Amino acid sequence: MGFHRSYGSYGSYRTYESYETYFHFAEFGNRTRPRKKPPLTKASILQCLLYMKKLIDPHGGYHNLKSYQTTEIIYDATVVFCDRFIDRYSRTKDQMVQAARSGKQNIAEGSMASGTSKKTELKLIGVARASLEELLLDYQDFLRQHKLELWEKSDLRSHEVRQLCYRSHRSYATYKSYFEGAAESAANAVICLIHQANFLLDRLLSELDQKFLREGGFTEKLYRSHKSYRTHKTY
Repeated sequence: MGFHRSYGSYGSYRTYESYETYFHFAEFGNRTRPRKKPPLTKASILQCLLYMKKLIDPHGGYHNLKSYQTTEIIYDATVVFCDRFIDRYSRTKDQMVQAARSGKQNIAEGSMASGTSKKTELKLIGVARASLEELLLDYQDFLRQHKLELWEKSDLRSHEVRQLCYRSHRSYATYKSYFEGAAESAANAVICLIHQANFLLDRLLSELDQKFLREGGFTEKLYRSHKSYRTHKTY
């Protein structure tokens, strides 16, 4: 592959012309782009990629988030729970699985979008939080409708489930004895995990909100970078 073509940070196909936009904005602002393009060289492409790297914040890495790890377990547990205790033709089954999946996927998508859009990240993390709240209500409804006990926070059984979060390399197997036990045990174990995930997401949303107020988003960063470039540029 020559230097006339390159792949973007997300794997999308990009040409030199799309990268060139960054240079033009930094050097000419909103003025009309000159007709004659700068010569295409290895150095110019490397310079462009370095410029983009400075503008785009570190992003991704959602696998390291405790909230994502917890929602992944919730999703796996919900799939098993619905297969065991919810009628396969019931609409509730699809809704519960989709709510659990949404909680997990939106955290991942928000993390990947954070490099160029803090607004999108906030929105998607909020969607994940709302999806888990919907799932929580479904589990509580199941216990009530089947006349099963909802474990209180002070219940010893709830405490035992919550303590498992301190184990390293948690997975579905960590909670397997609860998830594959009786319906009451399985539902309450997932409820405990949902409360923990909601707590983590509420804290994450608060941190993202404060960071956005302090630093702004990608657009503000692009403006500051352009202003700094114009201020320090020597003609």
